[in-house]
Amino acid sequence: MRKFKIPITPQTTNKCIRFPNDIIEAVEESIQGLDCSFSAFVVEAVRVALESLEEENENGNN
Repeated sequence: MRKFKIPITPQTTNKCIRFPNDIIEAVEESIQGLDCSFSAFVVEAVRVALESLEEENENGNN
């Protein structure tokens, strides 16, 4: 069994960005009833997008 470690909360910075209303509605509908905030959804989506771009760059597909 893995040993329990107290998690460290990463530093955050508030960024104000504008989303099209249809995107906001789609995200809010997707997370309805889940233990997920709008911000957490967006952060994860950006992480996945960055990983995808990194993989493309490593494979030479710009």
